[in-house]
Amino acid sequence: MPANSELERALGGLADRIAILRDDFRPEAALRELETAEDLLRDALTELARGHRRRDGGNLREHKLLRQVFRSLPVPVIIMDTGGTVRRINNETTRLLGSPAGYLIGRAFPLLVDVAGRAAFRSHLTAVLRGEEVSSLRTRLAHQGRAHVVRLVLSRLRMPGEPQEMIAAVVLPTEVPPTPPRLPEISGPASKQTVTARASGADAGRAPTGGEEAEAVSGRRPRTDPAVPSPDLMAAVRRHELLSRFARLLLDEESLREPVALLRAARLLAAETADWVIADVFRDGDPRGADVHRADVHRATVVGPGDQPSGRLQRVIEETSPAEAPIVEQVLVTQSGIVHEMLADDSLLGGTVLSDMRAGSLLSVPIRTDDEVHGVLTLVRQRDRRPFGLADLGLLEEIGTHLGLAMRAQRGFQRRAQAADTLQTGVLPRTLPEIPGFESAAFYHPGSGLRAIGGEFYDVFRVKNGWGFVIGSAAGRGEEAAAVTAMVRNGLRVLSVWEDDPGQAMRKVNDALVVQRTGLFVMAAAGFVRGRKVRLASAGHHPAALLHPGGGVRFTEGGGVPLGFEEGSIPATEELVIPAGETLLLYSDGLVGAQSTAGENYGEARLTELLARCVGQPPGAVVKAVEEDHRAFCGSHATDEVTVLALRRSR
Repeated sequence: MPANSELERALGGLADRIAILRDDFRPEAALRELETAEDLLRDALTELARGHRRRDGGNLREHKLLRQVFRSLPVPVIIMDTGGTVRRINNETTRLLGSPAGYLIGRAFPLLVDVAGRAAFRSHLTAVLRGEEVSSLRTRLAHQGRAHVVRLVLSRLRMPGEPQEMIAAVVLPTEVPPTPPRLPEISGPASKQTVTARASGADAGRAPTGGEEAEAVSGRRPRTDPAVPSPDLMAAVRRHELLSRFARLLLDEESLREPVALLRAARLLAAETADWVIADVFRDGDPRGADVHRADVHRATVVGPGDQPSGRLQRVIEETSPAEAPIVEQVLVTQSGIVHEMLADDSLLGGTVLSDMRAGSLLSVPIRTDDEVHGVLTLVRQRDRRPFGLADLGLLEEIGTHLGLAMRAQRGFQRRAQAADTLQTGVLPRTLPEIPGFESAAFYHPGSGLRAIGGEFYDVFRVKNGWGFVIGSAAGRGEEAAAVTAMVRNGLRVLSVWEDDPGQAMRKVNDALVVQRTGLFVMAAAGFVRGRKVRLASAGHHPAALLHPGGGVRFTEGGGVPLGFEEGSIPATEELVIPAGETLLLYSDGLVGAQSTAGENYGEARLTELLARCVGQPPGAVVKAVEEDHRAFCGSHATDEVTVLALRRSR
């Protein structure tokens, strides 16, 4: 057989002569050229058979050795055909992706790549197929709930026994800097061809197709119109916006009530990224660790598409037990998210639910914190929409963590609120006792926000040779504040049995608070009533208002240092003489510090005008007028506690 170079020259000459024959066809000459081609082919076939007989035994051993080396490589390696279909994987790839070779071989490798990175992957694959020796990219692989940010190094591979070229993909950790790919030589304008991926803002985030997936064949970044945002950028912006809206929703005070948080979260997700949203949470409200099961959860929230009649189907889904949904148990057991880009099993949510939904893809993630699982969040898209992808899975796993943290905070808040309510029952009297010669009335508004738990109190009680009263507000909220207010209220009750002056009783309570190191201080006003005289002591409290029966409103001095602020501090005291018909009104900071929806303060000026209109009225009418005016001013914005106590000398 002639040498390769001789064979190439002979074939070249044959091709030239055939080209001449196309223009000047002569049967005799054509027959001679066909005979020449036959001789060349026979010689090549004979030599090829000899070579095979010499090398068959060695090749078999070599193939076995190479196969064993490939399987034992310490880094994941995937062999795929030029279309991206997986043909071979080694043991390290199986460990990384969590699936055996029999499951992965024959599947499209791009489905293992994050949706946002598939266009880049395919452009690098194209670059290698068109002649670039090596091309690398940073991307995210995800499969069976596992996700890895890696560096993919692609290279073209010719494998003996394979009818076509193959592509080897080596998976490197991102910390290891890959060998920079050698750029192909550029000999002229024809080598600089670039295909640019384009997508409108409305299409950003969907799986690119065709020309949208191609980048520069040279491995360089594609040339794009700087005025048109890239699809990846638009998808990232939308994900960031959804996360921001979700965070604001969960940080709202109303969301601390769990049903509100779940319902609001489901509605937002249904409006922005899914057709159906289902939330399943544990029945007893307590999170679980590793020992979880779908039988322990109940269906808490179901939200369907707002633009379709779905009421009957929604009721069916609400009545379907999560114990019938295999996807719920799978997420609880693995404690990781699962995405089905193309649904092949309609029983994942139990019965025919997915078929009735016309579901095309499904995504399910745990509602969890670092060490606790609170439930499962499941999203469904219908067949006519773009399927969920790995980018959606990553986003929803983060949202599931946000929701889990919010639910944990809500449960902690509920426990503290219950403790504060229990403590508060000891500092708010059920009824006001009758003080001889006086009429009394009180108003307490608990507020509606986080700051409105356990901070304020009032009381009327017997003292040595008379009656006492107190109103106060702790500079703090929650069970700690409720405990401190209980200490102040009970301390004054006990000390007032021996003390003749409310200032002395408050001074001793102050020293006790300082010793206890609670870290909280209390603004309070206390008075002892003896006959028509009132001895009034103030520890940083607002001045009390006096409504004269002849008209006009004046205020006491107030002032003093709050209780618990400094050891040895002495409250400001003054003695009042209350004539018949005059009303003494004490109020908390929650009243004058209240804000309207426009951000305006209620203030003492508004209170003075209101009280001027109430001169001569009984305490009950005065207190009711203050309550109604406060409600009209704040509306639903009344988040703080408000306490008002009124005493009127009747004779």
